[in-house]
Amino acid sequence: MRTDGDSWDITTSVGSTAMFVAAARALGSRRPDPLAVDPLADVFLRAAGPEWSALIDADPDRTREHPLRSADFGEGFITFQCARTRYFDDYFAEAARAGVRQVVILAAGLDSRAYRLPWPDDTVVYELDRPQVLEFKNAVLSEHGGVPVAERRAVAADLREDWSTALRDKGFDPTAASAWLLEGLLLYLPASAQDQLFATIDTLAAPGSRIAIEQLAALPEETYDAIKSSPSDGDEDSSAAEWAHMIYNEPHSEAAQWFAERGWQSTRTELPEYLRACGRAVPSSATDGGFTLDQISLVTAVRPT
Repeated sequence: MRTDGDSWDITTSVGSTAMFVAAARALGSRRPDPLAVDPLADVFLRAAGPEWSALIDADPDRTREHPLRSADFGEGFITFQCARTRYFDDYFAEAARAGVRQVVILAAGLDSRAYRLPWPDDTVVYELDRPQVLEFKNAVLSEHGGVPVAERRAVAADLREDWSTALRDKGFDPTAASAWLLEGLLLYLPASAQDQLFATIDTLAAPGSRIAIEQLAALPEETYDAIKSSPSDGDEDSSAAEWAHMIYNEPHSEAAQWFAERGWQSTRTELPEYLRACGRAVPSSATDGGFTLDQISLVTAVRPT
């Protein structure tokens, strides 16, 4: 159960979701004609230990009970992760073409874009996350010998606290345009904290800045309560129950509307619509527990110059 001021590392609570997402990207990268490829996902899984590396290194039959191997949840979740990865990769490419050279990834987790996207010269990628998560990530990347394409600056900060000071202390310039990413984040924040996060970004974003956001609709209370009460026996339902205890299942401000009301030019794309635009079938299976793909939307907004 989440509490105010709770903490985690890469293998516990909210931090463990980064490993789950990395595993989905690793498995999705192995699909024929993948929507997105993340070569560093394998590196993180192997560093995290056999529980995770077995998904990519061992006989698939040995991990057939893992939720990501299931034909319903697993297939849908991997499709979801690859689709949003592709969408946000394209968003950053467009920002780079527009001349933006400051990138801010909030709750960066095991995001590898600083290493795998073709950033223009002088691009700086700021990755914000909890110290324990960044310590794991930095150690793995150092041992792996990876070299970032952009200048990567890790910012140890809790988004529930004054993270903007830590960002500026690392060199972020609020007078220059910036590109922001909120991927896999909002449901892990109370609604009030989300609004405060949006307001802080609005303050830091100069004209010409842009933002990309993934948002998920809240579950009906009866569905949410049923998921939370699932038995803890290590199967797919118990994984969903663990996830349900991490999120804040309450109404949140709709991101496209919030930014539009403050003068940004915003666009909202439903995930199934995006999949069809990519020429992909829309899975009917669930993603995160009781969520379905049609409850996920991707938002981009640009602050006019």
